Amino acid sequence: MNDIKQNSLQAWILAARPNTLSGAAVPVMIGIALAWVDSGGFSEGLFSWTAAILCMLFAFIMQIDANFVNDFFDYARGNDDAAIRLGPLRACTQGWVSTDAMKRAIASTTVAACVVGLPLVWYGGLEMILVGLVCVVFCFLYTTHLSYIGLGDVLVLLFFGIVPVCCTYYIQLHTVTWQVFLASIACGLVIDGLLIVNNYRDRYNDQTDGKQTLVVKIGAEATEWLYLALGITACAIGVVFWTNGHVLAFILPLLYLLLHVFTWLKMRRINYGRQLNECLGETARNMFVYGLCVAIGLLLI
Repeated sequence: MNDIKQNSLQAWILAARPNTLSGAAVPVMIGIALAWVDSGGFSEGLFSWTAAILCMLFAFIMQIDANFVNDFFDYARGNDDAAIRLGPLRACTQGWVSTDAMKRAIASTTVAACVVGLPLVWYGGLEMILVGLVCVVFCFLYTTHLSYIGLGDVLVLLFFGIVPVCCTYYIQLHTVTWQVFLASIACGLVIDGLLIVNNYRDRYNDQTDGKQTLVVKIGAEATEWLYLALGITACAIGVVFWTNGHVLAFILPLLYLLLHVFTWLKMRRINYGRQLNECLGETARNMFVYGLCVAIGLLLI
């Protein structure tokens, strides 16, 4: 891939990491499905597809923004040495995107996210401004500081679970039920599996760089069991769907759990090295399967 022209369209597509967008889509998808069902769908006329689309676009742009921020600041800190890097190659390190262009891209995507998210104030109230600002601030804090002190998993639970699921629902119905809150936690646990695999693969490099991720703190074996526990716990929380009359929203995600177990077994077998990128890809697939299964299970009343 050394023949990629700097700052070309191909370079920007690689920098945006489109394979990570499923992590942005899943929580919004679940929030939309929950809101659709509880609003009565077409019959009551309470659900706004415009607001739902804006939520999804905001999530996508913020994910791309976070990827750009991560790419630039990891390069600036010297943490993306291509010679020792085990994960996918990064745009600034490879020279696919110049640092000045990446700075402009970070500014542009941040502004774009704010522009797309601002109309949600009409649907969700002024509190949506605060939510948007918090998302932007922590987008930067994650890469620059919080991921280095083991708080990455907490942020995933918040910003890929609680915040997007609950806010997507709140924008439609101006309330959040305890069932929705539990569903948001389950979603965050599923998506955290992606970060767990990523940090499990990079544990030795992170330790050398002084990056105290949760994986570095608890060790490889405990991390393997944690990865399995995330999927089991998420599906167990899905009992809330059953008790609320949506049996399929509990049963269908068991397909996700089966895939999750297979990926866990592969993760344990590989243990270390670039081959763990296969587990990373499978985890992204699995969490998308989870989101689809929950959404379909909710909609098939």
